[in-house]
Amino acid sequence: MNPNIKKLYHIAGKEERLILGLMSGTSVDGLDLALCRFSGSGLHTNIALQAFQTIPYENGFREEIRSVFSKRSVDLEKICVLNAWVAQEHARLVNRCLQEWQINAAQVDLLASHGQTIYHAPKLLHPQDQFGNATLQIGDGDHLAVGTGIITISDFRQKHIAAGGEGAPLAVFGDYLIFSSDTEDRIMLNIGGIANFTYLPSNRNAAEVFCSDIGAGNTMMDAYIQQHFPGHHFDENANIARQGNIHQGLLHELKQHIFFALEFPKTIGPELFNLLYLNSAMSRAGVDHLSHADTMATLNRFSADMIVDALLRCMRNKAYVVYVSGGGMHNPLLMQHMQEQLPGIIFRNTSELHIHPDAKEAVLFAVLANETVCGGQTQMGSLQNGIPHVSMGKISFPS
Repeated sequence: MNPNIKKLYHIAGKEERLILGLMSGTSVDGLDLALCRFSGSGLHTNIALQAFQTIPYENGFREEIRSVFSKRSVDLEKICVLNAWVAQEHARLVNRCLQEWQINAAQVDLLASHGQTIYHAPKLLHPQDQFGNATLQIGDGDHLAVGTGIITISDFRQKHIAAGGEGAPLAVFGDYLIFSSDTEDRIMLNIGGIANFTYLPSNRNAAEVFCSDIGAGNTMMDAYIQQHFPGHHFDENANIARQGNIHQGLLHELKQHIFFALEFPKTIGPELFNLLYLNSAMSRAGVDHLSHADTMATLNRFSADMIVDALLRCMRNKAYVVYVSGGGMHNPLLMQHMQEQLPGIIFRNTSELHIHPDAKEAVLFAVLANETVCGGQTQMGSLQNGIPHVSMGKISFPS
């Protein structure tokens, strides 16, 4: 037996596994690293977050990613070299983090890497009828495995598409396994660059569970700040948006896209919700000039309104508790807009469920890696609710 296969077999049979989850999202602001201790799998998964850190990207790294991120036309050679380089940089950050935590790489059973999405192309967004859903993440798993010495599971989204899904959102798999409840109807709301949610009724019926993208979370606000306020990556504490007034005409036009009328589940990305989308809405609204503060106030309300609309469409007048995670939960104006429109809904964050809210997405990829090696038996749903019953991820060995 190949020694690597033998080692993987041993890991699958252990009572406990130490898995390091990595997440780099559409904000391209840094790498989230969540070290998790697992026992069990499926609905019997037990998880403890041992350590968590976000390492901000250096400006040079961030700009290299943005040179190919969410663009229809890019330099193919650049993508080719970045695929390896991103993984090598992530490996360096993993090694640095483990050293700071005083943990030897040999103690870590698996590395679970989301990679860096550079383009998401659900069929809705591309006009090529002969092709289906597609998505592309760079940051090759083999380079990560060799660079860290840890068996690496990566490229999770491709199996989802191969089995009939859209490659996103994947949060439902981890949300259902570690956050579903017998006593509480829950919605797990993640406000990253794109906002998404998982619907978890208290009956734990997998046929009713689903996960869907909502639309713009932080992506358009962040892009606007980065374009007009060099050196700033987001509207900290909504300081700029708070100074402005919402432009109702622009707000109305921002909401005019067929995506919002589609049934759940659905996926989208910055390929649609970007500054070109904003400029088009401004043109339709007849807005020649708008102050930065008014623009940010309107974008903030746009994100909040579409999240509220999505939640209302699936709550069915029941007493749901919404658990929030992602960068948007730190935007006080965004949260205020949502709470004002949903006065009867309880908003909490995932720290009350023992998972740091900023770590949640990295944790969820660690859950997927645990399922790849040890699980795969739990029926998660069906293509009817956008959840193909598959284990995801490609396995890369260090040698």
